[in-house]
Amino acid sequence: MLWVINGKKFKNLLLIMIAAFFAALILFVQKQQADVFTPIKKSGALSRVETEQKHLSLTFDCNWGDQQIKTILETLKKEHVRATFFLSGEWAERHPDLVQQAAKDGNEIESQGMRHEDYTQLSPGEVRRDIILANAAIDKSGGGKPQLLRPPYGKMNSETLTTANQLRLQPVLWSVNPQDETNPGYKVIVSRVLQEAGKGDIIRLHASDSAKQTDRALPLIIREMQNRGYTFVTLKNLIADAQGKQQLLN
Repeated sequence: MLWVINGKKFKNLLLIMIAAFFAALILFVQKQQADVFTPIKKSGALSRVETEQKHLSLTFDCNWGDQQIKTILETLKKEHVRATFFLSGEWAERHPDLVQQAAKDGNEIESQGMRHEDYTQLSPGEVRRDIILANAAIDKSGGGKPQLLRPPYGKMNSETLTTANQLRLQPVLWSVNPQDETNPGYKVIVSRVLQEAGKGDIIRLHASDSAKQTDRALPLIIREMQNRGYTFVTLKNLIADAQGKQQLLN
């Protein structure tokens, strides 16, 4: 009888040890995942990346409509290019199917705030709340947890930067802006990008329905830059170029 009791105690102890092991393993994995991405700059927003490779990134702002983004996603898939989409949380809530499609195709889904409001006109507390709400909405819609933040209208101040850093988000702007949202003509959009884009550049385009010519310009931009020997990569991959270079220098 004593042996049976000890056996039960041993079995219970073994189960506790197994449970503790898996709990520790889960915490370890979660920490590893959290540490995978590290902001490249904590003193300011990222506008381009220093890299020796002929890499550059296509980024799209989207906070209104659902027609242009469908064509853009089709073009990216056809051209075997992955891009980074900055979505407003409200847009993501309205279009979870498109969020999930973009993510399924291998594109990055990042944040442009919840309501697309000028952060320089909000208090730090309001900015923090807007960012947190956007992250939750994008994650719930199937885009995952954002790690990059493009402030609405590209406007930010030191308080916005501090808030983003506290939330472990990398603020991102751009280095090539063809102003496609003004609809200057698809040939003008293409020309502006081709004149300015090079190694490490971040190209800002729009996937909202108000940008009516971007979908026509996109395949021409992709093919010509590829003809010049460039490869389009997602922003996180572009950032990884710079981090790898920094490690080599150190």
